[in-house]
Amino acid sequence: REMPKCLKSSVKYPQSVMVWGAMSAAVNAASYQEILEHFMLPSAEKLYGDDFIFQHDLAPAHSAKTTGKWFTDHGITVLNWPANSPDLNPIENLWDIVKRKLRDARPNTLDELKAAIEASWASITPQQCHRLIASMPRRIEAVISAKGFPTKY
Repeated sequence: REMPKCLKSSVKYPQSVMVWGAMSAAVNAASYQEILEHFMLPSAEKLYGDDFIFQHDLAPAHSAKTTGKWFTDHGITVLNWPANSPDLNPIENLWDIVKRKLRDARPNTLDELKAAIEASWASITPQQCHRLIASMPRRIEAVISAKGFPTKY
């Protein structure tokens, strides 16, 4: 007979989210679309097939008409995102972590900077990503309470 106090519940197939990050020096609409075509799209198709929603910020390369057409032509749903919304964009917190680690590393050359960026990015744990994603309901509530003004996030 089962004894409830002796049982531990668990989720056999927990939900998960894949986060894909990219950094580059100068990106225009054409080079951004090349990155999407040759790197993001093959990765996303391998991981999710055609069942994914893409998110990016409103950087000029991201919001260009030609980029919008690229997504439409490839049948990719893009999550609409308000301008200047770091409160609602958890990856901004990851970039902040990278920037803080870069300040501590104090790179002096371009090669040192690149190495420090790679090391900083690699040091971000899955748990940190999960905590940021799990904070979304609180972030949304905070933005609503603040009537769209900045929050602690």
